[in-house]
Amino acid sequence: QVQVVESGGGLVQAGGSLRLSCAASGRTFSTYRMGWFRQAPGKEREFVAAISWNAGRDYTDSVKGRFTISRDNAKNTMYLQMNSLKSEDTAVYYCAARYKVTGTSNTASGYDYWGQGTQVTVSS
Repeated sequence: QVQVVESGGGLVQAGGSLRLSCAASGRTFSTYRMGWFRQAPGKEREFVAAISWNAGRDYTDSVKGRFTISRDNAKNTMYLQMNSLKSEDTAVYYCAARYKVTGTSNTASGYDYWGQGTQVTVSS
């Protein structure tokens, strides 16, 4: 059974930083495709960033240059470093994973396992 658990959300002022973490268990972490999605109130869930098993990366345009996705296979953990946060980044952030697949994916259908989400609130 694969489990993914997010942590690190919170309240931050505009221009500030947060680092989200996602711990995955159940299978060999280094073989997972991993991704971050977010859902703001009244909006659909949207892609934020993804990282492949061999560290290929993809970002949605609105976070390029501000967010950095990374992974530490020794710790079975993925990270999302978020800098220069804006009020429009306020959302519940979800970690997602798929086992043994190459490349990244910017759609929800590219992932099988989801965390419960962590709230990020950016005050202006």
